[in-house]
Amino acid sequence: MPRITPNLWFDTQGLEAAEFYVSVFPNSKVTDVTHYAEGGPRPAGSVLTVNFELDGQQFTAINGGPEFTFDEAISLLVNCADQNEVDYYWDKLSEGGEEGPCGWLKDKFGLSWQVCPAGWEAMLNSADHEGAARAMQAMYGMKKLDLAALQAAFDGS
Repeated sequence: MPRITPNLWFDTQGLEAAEFYVSVFPNSKVTDVTHYAEGGPRPAGSVLTVNFELDGQQFTAINGGPEFTFDEAISLLVNCADQNEVDYYWDKLSEGGEEGPCGWLKDKFGLSWQVCPAGWEAMLNSADHEGAARAMQAMYGMKKLDLAALQAAFDGS
């Protein structure tokens, strides 16, 4: 199967965003930067695209102008191994952005992220429907997900 590369549309902040994202995620780097040429829709020499990798996943940022902005219809999910990772990614990605409900946030560039701990889906999909309902209800009251609190709600304690 061909590799799918998400393209993220920015006004002028593509390079700044890519540099921020590679500073947050391990094993990440900016791999290429292209610039507008003379006669283009933006000033010659300004950044057009930025190719970057976040822990092996390729992305492209394009500085296409203010016509399109991010909304919650698209988000990037960070699957965290434990609460320490949830705390780290939540703190880094929400800095200068906006915390939302149920593990969602917008970063300072307006891109939506879901920061979720391992194991939370198993609770919600459990055959213990009452436990799942309690965990779901607990999640509705959270911004950053708290795995211990979700587990306590699931367990009924």
